Amino acid sequence: MLRVLRHGAPGFEPGIVGPDWGLPDDAVWIELVEPSRAEEVAVEQAIGLLLPTREEMAEIEASSRLYQEDGGTFMTATVLVNADGDLPTVAPVTFVLVGQRLVTIRYVEPKAFRVFAAQAERQPSLCPSGAQTFLGLLDALVDRTADIIERTAGQVETQSRIIFSRPRGGAFEAILNNLGRAQNINAKARDSLISVARLLSFAVLAEQFTGDKELRDHLKSLQRDVQSITDHSGFLSGNITFLLDAALGLINIEQNAIFKIFSVFSAVFLPPTLIAGVYGMNFNHMPELRWMEGYPMALGMMLAAAVGPLLWFKRKGWL
Repeated sequence: MLRVLRHGAPGFEPGIVGPDWGLPDDAVWIELVEPSRAEEVAVEQAIGLLLPTREEMAEIEASSRLYQEDGGTFMTATVLVNADGDLPTVAPVTFVLVGQRLVTIRYVEPKAFRVFAAQAERQPSLCPSGAQTFLGLLDALVDRTADIIERTAGQVETQSRIIFSRPRGGAFEAILNNLGRAQNINAKARDSLISVARLLSFAVLAEQFTGDKELRDHLKSLQRDVQSITDHSGFLSGNITFLLDAALGLINIEQNAIFKIFSVFSAVFLPPTLIAGVYGMNFNHMPELRWMEGYPMALGMMLAAAVGPLLWFKRKGWL
């Protein structure tokens, strides 16, 4: 899909590729969402630059993600997608600054893009130029990532209370699943923040920011926000690791308690079993075989053999 936002226009216009299609002179934001090859070629001819392919966007080398070429500044960031669903993931999004225009290329639908696009349609003043549109999009991405990390931190705090106040014998499976999912989302959010931080550090080289102090100050503010959120994400990651270790430690404690009970029962019933085994052999010349008090004596010995270890364990504080 190809659509264009013009300066001061109330909304996006579809870019219907054809022989007569041309890029409007007042175009500020050109969006390519899962573009066809024909749409890519049309935009390339309109801006005079070659756009990166989907495979090139997925490369992780800094030279493939951040570079300047033929007067254009190409920047690719990793964006967290589907954070509210069951399978959160990250995907590359490319920003191209050329003149007063911004070109974005993406094959996913981040919520931050939807939110900012809706705001831009209601308030065209948010996108007076490609550089300001670029900063507005990054603001939306950073705010969205911060919201995700904040929500994840709240979920982790809830799991912390459950872990340390749960009744003995409660199930740990749900806790471990929730902590694992929180760690997964936090790790992907941190990955996205790191890529955005690199993008911001490279963006200062773009000619659109060199002569505008207000835009450069906005860039620096975004860099500070990204750094503070990244630090918070690192703290959250350490907290999740601690809770996972604590949960596994409590599981081990409960398992040890169970094995302890079995060990005590084994120690208690082993002597009576030995006595019963001896007097159950029924040899003809056993002295107590025809003794009238033999049966009660054997029962008493078994009872004493069972009670003795219990009293000993209790005295030692093992029970």
